[in-house]
Parts: sequence; structure tokens; C-alpha cells
Amino acid sequence: MAGDDAKKPKAKASGGKKKEVKKETGLGLSFKKEENFGEWYSEVVVNAEMIEYYDISGCYILRPWTMSIWEIMQAFFDAEIKKMKIKNCYFPLFVSPGVLEKEKDHIEGFAPEVAWVTKSGKSELEVPIAIRPTSETVMYPYYSKWIRGHRDLPLKLNQWCNVVRWEFSNPTPFISFVAFLLFINWHILIFQSYFLLYRAVSFFDKKGILRSQQRKRQTRRRIYEEFLAVPVIKGKKSEMEKFAGGLYTTSVEAFIPNTGRGIQGATSHCLGQNFAKMFEINFENEKGEKAMVWQNSWAYSTRTIGVMVMVHGDDKGLVLPPKVASVQVIVIPVPYKDADTKGIFDACVATIETLCEAGIRAETDFRDNYSPGWKYSHWEMKGVPLRIEIGPKDLANNQVRAVRRDNGTKLDISRDSLVDQVKTMLDNIHQSLFNAAKQKRDACVQVVKTWDEFKEALSQKKLILAPWCDEEEVEQDVKARTKGEMGAAKTLCSPFDQPELPEGTKCFASGKPAKKWTYWGRSY
Repeated sequence: MAGDDAKKPKAKASGGKKKEVKKETGLGLSFKKEENFGEWYSEVVVNAEMIEYYDISGCYILRPWTMSIWEIMQAFFDAEIKKMKIKNCYFPLFVSPGVLEKEKDHIEGFAPEVAWVTKSGKSELEVPIAIRPTSETVMYPYYSKWIRGHRDLPLKLNQWCNVVRWEFSNPTPFISFVAFLLFINWHILIFQSYFLLYRAVSFFDKKGILRSQQRKRQTRRRIYEEFLAVPVIKGKKSEMEKFAGGLYTTSVEAFIPNTGRGIQGATSHCLGQNFAKMFEINFENEKGEKAMVWQNSWAYSTRTIGVMVMVHGDDKGLVLPPKVASVQVIVIPVPYKDADTKGIFDACVATIETLCEAGIRAETDFRDNYSPGWKYSHWEMKGVPLRIEIGPKDLANNQVRAVRRDNGTKLDISRDSLVDQVKTMLDNIHQSLFNAAKQKRDACVQVVKTWDEFKEALSQKKLILAPWCDEEEVEQDVKARTKGEMGAAKTLCSPFDQPELPEGTKCFASGKPAKKWTYWGRSY
């Protein structure tokens, strides 16, 4: 079996001469997750070859290891939205000032982050052009041209696009950049630099909107729990935290135990008729009367990837859930001195072919200028879910040794039952990651009923569930009273699955009659 004593590249004899070896060492991380989370995170995303820093602050290069994760999620969502009869489209990146400012309530929150193009070459533009910080004002003026009668409804469109938010304060890869990739069938999250966004906008009547919202909530939960193995809470945002200009916003919320911060995973907005009014999106109904459309908007972005890294990563580096790993299994030959090297290599090739034919994403590492131990560390850093080692003993016994990335468990597997056992192990890895993440999150949930209990729980970085009177002034007061170096506390969401609220329960912050249970905490 493979020994793990060697962590650095070794020179290999060939024709009596030593082969030159790359001088690459230091695979280990300098910071531990529990001791310095921020530095640990920054190291992981770079050392795992997920991103590369760019020469403009807040912008990052998304490397293939990251893009493959995004493409897997994108393929899932593209198929799901097509089941909903949503069609893909694309709108320009630029927005005219007149259109951008048309819906002032909506754009006000983004105004400080809007990037403007003021020159073309050396010539000043007569009218500056904005780069979209969001897409409502880009898309909606044209819907009023395309929707005339009730037969034009529902109109269901999606675009995969970039948006730009010029947020230079404390940019964090995947969590806060300047330009980001979005899926727009939901809405936007907080990034800086390019973040992938999927966004879709639908136009229905009121009843159709409510049915559509429920289905979309389920879809965005699935991307976190079924693909990323991250538990999320489904709920409704407060009036303060809802999407500007919308009627209400629902979201899925994740939690990072190491930092004690919630993170908005993805959102869905019932926009009501506000944007229809602003952009005159009217139609003639079945009775021949003029009516305004109801619409919704929902999205997720590459922030999902950052959440995954934060939740599952460890002191060896990235830990990838199998469903999103571009390489689910890495096969490493482990030849000892005087071993049948060709036989071992042939067994590795045969193993890869068997796994790939079964639909498992597998690769082998035949690089001869690195030792097996170095390769173990390299692929552990990159988070590959399962490592298969093949050495002389494995070759003799017609077996392989499988090593799980999530917990280090080793298992000798007969090559005759390879596919079934590998599939089972990958399924178990996903479930184990989800269960561990849920257990850690649940251990951080603190139910409070008084202000003193709230302050204590906040100081301990808890995810706080508290009875609330649902008044905006009270939420503003909580923010003001908790403002400090760590940031103010705010509502994260009011869960759809509401615990029982006994009659006479008081709001933890105001003492007024409580109307609902709400999650509170600091957030990204």
C-alpha cells in the first residue's frame, strides 16, 4: 500500500541520472480554520487553484477548478428552468442614465456601487453610460413593447450574465467582488469582481406568481442541499432587508459557524406591480380591459461556491461534495522499488476507464516528478472526494485502496465490484458532509426571548431565533444598539417552518406582542 511519508517531490533515477524535479513545496496551509478563518479562506481558494488575484482590487480570475463547479450547477439549473418553460435571452451590459434613474427607489441602494463609462478612447462621452449593477432597468423597458395582450403572458425569460458592483471595501473571493456572474431567475447577491449570476424574470397574474415562487424556492434549496451539501433555512426577508422596489423577498440562508455569520444564499422576489407601473408594462386582459402585469425575479450566483468552501473546507484545504467535483476520483499509482511499474500503471488506466464508462468523473496522476505522498497532499488541497491508490499489493490482490477526503477513511475494494462501491462511497461522502454541516449549524442555533439573552448569544457568534413584533423601527433599533467592530446584527429571515408561538409571547427587543419567530445575527 501507499506510504504517506514523503510530502515533497523526489528525484527519480533514469538511465543512471537523476531527473530534475520541480522545486515546488509548501503544499500545507499556513493558517488553521479555527484560528484565523479569513486568512485560511484566502489561502484555500488560491492554493486549491480556484481563483487567481487580478491587478484590479476586488477582481479575480476564476480558474477551471471553479468554473467546472459553476458549469455543473448551471447545467442542472438550465434543465430545471426549461422544465418551467423559461427561455434564455441576453441583454446588454450598459445602461443609459435616464433608464437607470427611472426607478429611483430600486436603484438608490446600488447608487454608490454603480460603475460609469465616461470616455471612449481619449474622447469624453457626451452622456456617461452605466455598467449594470442589477438588471431590472436594463430589461424592463423592453417588456412593455413585447407584452400587449393576455395571450403574451406568461412571459418567462432568463439570462446568464455579469453585473458590476463597485465595492472596494474588504473584497472577499466569491463573497464580495466588483463584477460577478449571475444566474438571473432569482436575484442578486453581494459580490465584488465578476460573479456568475443566473437571473430570470417572469410575468404572470397574482395567483401564478405565488405558485411560481414556491417552485423556485424548492429549486434553490436543492442547489445547496443536493449539490453543495450545505443546509439552508427557507424564509421571508423583513421589510428592511427585502429587495428594493419589490413587494416581498424570500431567501435561503446558510450559516458559517466559524465566523458566526449568516449568508444569504439565494433570493426570490415578488415584485408585485411596482416595476410594471414604472416601466408601463400593461396588457389587455380577457375582458378587453387595460391591466398591469405581476412579476417576479429570482437568482443565484457564484457566492454559492464561496459558501461551500467555508462550510466544508478544513486544514488540509478544499473539500468538494461529489456532485459538483469535476474530478470525483483521483487514481494515483504507488510503485515501490523493483515493483511491476507497468502493471501498476496499466491497472490505473483500466480503473479510470471502468469508472468513466460508468459515468464517474475520474482522472489519474501519472506525473513522474512528484512522489505519491506529494500527490496525496496536492489532491487533498484541491478537495477531490475520493482517492484511489494502486500499489504492488493491490495489483497482486486485484484490488484498489480508496481513501475518503472528508474523513480519511480507507477501504480496500475488489476491482470486480469497483463501480458499485465507488458510487456508494460518493453518495456516503455527500450525506456525511451534509450531516456534519447541519450538526454544526444546529449547534449554533440559540433560542432567546429577552434582550439580555440576545446580546449574550450574539457575543458567542450564535444563529439567533427570537420572537419579534415585525416592526421596522425595532429592527433599526437592534441594528443601532449592536453596531460595533464586528458589524451590526440584523434579521436574516423569518422561517417558513414557524415554531409554535405561545399566546402572550413578547418581542425580545421591544416587549410588544410578538408576531413571528425570526432568525437574527451578523451576516456577510
